[in-house]
Amino acid sequence: MSAPARFSIEAENLRRVYRRGAEEIAAVDGVSLSLEKGAFVSIVGPSGSGKTTLINVLGCLDNPTSGRLLLEGRTVFAEGKALSESRLTRVRREIFGYIFQKFYLVSTLTVYENVILPFTFYRKPGAGDGVEDVLRLLGIDKRRDHLPGQLSGGEMQRVAIARALVNKPQILLADEPTGNLDTKRSEEIGVLLKDLNERTGLTIVLVTHNLPLARTAQRTIELRDGRVFSG
Repeated sequence: MSAPARFSIEAENLRRVYRRGAEEIAAVDGVSLSLEKGAFVSIVGPSGSGKTTLINVLGCLDNPTSGRLLLEGRTVFAEGKALSESRLTRVRREIFGYIFQKFYLVSTLTVYENVILPFTFYRKPGAGDGVEDVLRLLGIDKRRDHLPGQLSGGEMQRVAIARALVNKPQILLADEPTGNLDTKRSEEIGVLLKDLNERTGLTIVLVTHNLPLARTAQRTIELRDGRVFSG
């Protein structure tokens, strides 16, 4: 049996190039980084610096143009070739939980029904046993039978986080998770993510414009023009 991987994410010279007519735009331009298992990392930078493109590439929502990417010790992109779409789909299901700026809750479903929605498509063995635990962990167990329209913005984001956690991912990717929240609710989500990382050892990658939120992470990586400027 092989030893567990030390790193959740290993990226070597990743590039993601887009074409606009005859022009090439490198949204991610030679990024190399290693994130140890259990790390809580924030990615910051001005608009257009490549933050969302990078997290999409790391999360297998977009393929890099070149470079090398390993997830939990598994090579998913190298030498210009990615895994097949069916295998990438399996990687997304087994490894990642995703949180976005928009909550993407189904308005006609209750909190509980929204949280278990991933089970409609895929259920990792044993994942269903922890639904109630996830609701309690995020403080929304008493709202389980409410509809999204009956919740505050902060509560809706907690539901979105619970949905991302219910399949027991190894890596949680959060792209501007507080972009639609006020300062107080943003601080609550920051504390929640930090506590989640410390209590469960879940690897978290957070993209944000919110510098106080970014500082809740153990490490901050700053991007500029698609490149790592610091961190």
